[in-house]
Amino acid sequence: MAATQRIARPETKRGSAAAVLFGAISLASLSTAANAAIAFNVRFESERPGMQNTTATFSLTGVETFESRSTGTGKNFTSDFGTGGLITGSYSNVQINNKDQYGGAGGVGKYAVTFTTTGYSLDLATQDGLGVNYFGYWLSALDRGNQVTFYSRGEKLFTFNPSDVLAAVAAKPNPSAYYGNPNPQFAGRNTGEPYLFVNFFHDRGTFDRIVFAENPRGGGYESDNHTVGRFLTKGTGSNVVVTGVPEPTVWASLIAGFAMVGMANRRKIRAITA
Repeated sequence: MAATQRIARPETKRGSAAAVLFGAISLASLSTAANAAIAFNVRFESERPGMQNTTATFSLTGVETFESRSTGTGKNFTSDFGTGGLITGSYSNVQINNKDQYGGAGGVGKYAVTFTTTGYSLDLATQDGLGVNYFGYWLSALDRGNQVTFYSRGEKLFTFNPSDVLAAVAAKPNPSAYYGNPNPQFAGRNTGEPYLFVNFFHDRGTFDRIVFAENPRGGGYESDNHTVGRFLTKGTGSNVVVTGVPEPTVWASLIAGFAMVGMANRRKIRAITA
């Protein structure tokens, strides 16, 4: 073995160890970044089937029931959620329907719906400037296209996959009890879809915009009792395992991290063959 080869091998060992260490640190950082992209805890009310309000507790909260809104498409309005202005929310391009087998909490009044991939939005603010970290709604007639996305200052935080809550319902001892409209006025109707109250808790910050869309299109995205606030406890609901994916900014970090690990490994290979 040549002298130059004997000299190169200790450097290779050090390079290999450094690459492994760097890789471990990078993977840990990437895991943290991916988890940060899914900082939401999702739960559905399962104390008994048919629940249409949250069991969470709050330091500040309000509810929009849509009862005072006029029906029709493309509606824009501002709600204070019954808080007297402590929380305000601006709805844009939402459709309001009268109660039917697909929506209307309690089997009465009105509900929000969209049938499009662009959907409608809700922009939120608080009088004290501290924001909100909770949103919940009665998600009636859930289908695979019912997507909800949360934003903060224009940055996408989280998009909820409806298949996750379907899996959580399927894991219950009595999943069929959650299917079909639970209200007496529409009992026995639309038994092919679940009716649930779903809670979204942001554990690491606040959000100021929510977008509701039917994507892919396959029906309507019906909901009622839109509840917002700052939560104290998460109530008695069942946890939903979230299988969301990192948003584009996080994927960029992942790709950069893997690229740096690859460069370290290439340096190691060059040292071995020197």
